[in-house]
Amino acid sequence: MGKLAVAALRGVLVVLIAGSLFVQAVMVPLLAVDMNGLSAEYAYLRTPILVITILGVVAAQVVVVCVWRLVTMVRRGTVFSPAAFRYVHIVIGAFVAAALLVFALAVVLAPGEAVAPGVVLLLCGVVVAVLGVALVVLVLRMLLAQAVARDIEAAQMQAELEEVI
Repeated sequence: MGKLAVAALRGVLVVLIAGSLFVQAVMVPLLAVDMNGLSAEYAYLRTPILVITILGVVAAQVVVVCVWRLVTMVRRGTVFSPAAFRYVHIVIGAFVAAALLVFALAVVLAPGEAVAPGVVLLLCGVVVAVLGVALVVLVLRMLLAQAVARDIEAAQMQAELEEVI
């Protein structure tokens, strides 16, 4: 991976972390204040929506940090090692957690007239999309496993060749 690509990706990751911290520090408290004005009929939605929002931002931050670590491993040439699997597993788990959080939001919003039924259906579509991303990362994890196995095999063959020579 070229230095420019790594720098560009790290720049994007820094912007994403800064944006997520802004959401946690500014937007969530503003959302909480706005939700204080809910009618008594919908007041029960305040806490679940705020908790789901905070946990969703945390899941996104976990993904960004793990991608940062994986990019660091790529830059050092150590990504084809068992240590990379830890970060990939965490990314998969974070995507699954995010999908569950979106589904929980859909369940919270489904009863009553808080939102239109189409919004709940759209949220369920988002759940499928996020789970799809988790599956793509899982497939990429399998490719990483194959690459690690090939790298280990190549190192063993190189060692045998050096012994023969």
